[in-house]
Amino acid sequence: MKIKETSGKKFLFISKWGESLDIAYTILLEGNEVKLFIEDKSSKEIGLGFVKKIKKWEEHVDWADVIIFDYTGYGKIASQLRAAGKLVIGGTEYTDNLELDRNFGQAELRKHKIKVLPSKEFTSFKEAIIYIEQNPNSYVLKPCGETQELKQLLFVGSDDEGLDVIRVLKAYEKSWGDNFGNFQLQRKVKGVEISIAAFFNGNEFIYPINITFEHKKLFPKELGVSTGEMGTSMFWTKDSPIFEATLLKFQNTLAKHNFIGHIDINCIVNGNGIYPLEFTSRFGYPQIFIQRAGIIEPIGELFYKLASKQKFKINVRKGFQVGAFIVVPPFPFDDKKAFRLFSKDAVVVFKKNGKEGVHPMHLKKINDEWLITGEIGIAVLVTGTGMTMKDAQKMMYNRISNIIINNSYYRTDIGDRWSEDSDKLWSWGLL
Repeated sequence: MKIKETSGKKFLFISKWGESLDIAYTILLEGNEVKLFIEDKSSKEIGLGFVKKIKKWEEHVDWADVIIFDYTGYGKIASQLRAAGKLVIGGTEYTDNLELDRNFGQAELRKHKIKVLPSKEFTSFKEAIIYIEQNPNSYVLKPCGETQELKQLLFVGSDDEGLDVIRVLKAYEKSWGDNFGNFQLQRKVKGVEISIAAFFNGNEFIYPINITFEHKKLFPKELGVSTGEMGTSMFWTKDSPIFEATLLKFQNTLAKHNFIGHIDINCIVNGNGIYPLEFTSRFGYPQIFIQRAGIIEPIGELFYKLASKQKFKINVRKGFQVGAFIVVPPFPFDDKKAFRLFSKDAVVVFKKNGKEGVHPMHLKKINDEWLITGEIGIAVLVTGTGMTMKDAQKMMYNRISNIIINNSYYRTDIGDRWSEDSDKLWSWGLL
């Protein structure tokens, strides 16, 4: 099939928190027109000076050649726009529910004959405590609904009788009362945490697929609170036993719902099997930026082909890609006063010229200077690539050493787990 040129196309980004700035900016630099709408009021400054910002995205639908929704929750409108003949990358009501409703996601896994870990949903801390006392085991505490966006509330227990989870539940009861919403207790198993991700063109998965290893804790060696993510290592592959056992089984269902976009399933794997944990039925952050570092074709062209339901193979680098967030106070906590005092309008300084591999996150650009904005404190994502994991790490940390941001911090061990994880995965026949 002859691929149409995408240079000069018009891309409309509808963003929840401005997370897709780097992708929008890249597509602009590739020679396309870009407009960016951000829903969250406190994130409105993100992207100023990088791309054209708009206040009402609905007024620009007819202008756009491709419309991109960067988060879950827009599935219904995305499907309506597709039905009206627009080229749309984004979710559907079905894929939104896969991610946002943990119980629904687990039920769909069982429906597709995929083994899942035992889990139970609660609305009462007292009931959850009684349940653990009656069923002693190690558990993972997962907020559902709106509180699942507060990643630091997720708690992975280590006590075999669940006593540590009980302590956390009692602490949450004191601090949250009845405002916590529903949450899930999931049986914990030991193994390697791994994500399988792929793009979907409305009919089928697009190859190669992506294998991702996330680093979620704030500090090196998996210490500190859980964040959304501090960094990730990954590689692309044409096949995977884990993909075949999980995501691939959803191909017909995703096609039935006319899903066009990116989907990821996070799993724990060990010698006894593959245990899916949860879906991300949208771009992953920082996953999409690190993927971009490994994709050697214009990202705008890839998105146009995807949205127009073309069948193609993604042109990717061999080897590995890694990425690490550089963050500032109060990340990962919500403290507007601390952000204003320590981080607002802080400048991202480059010692030498060259921003290769540095992806703008919650930034605005004034007089060609990159300034931190928003309220959360995620400054940039820095990537590296290489034929070995060590090569990719070296490139990334060399690039990080070229950046000065006052009060910033980042993890120094992104990718270090690979040597041990890969040995285990090979021995279990999962690589």
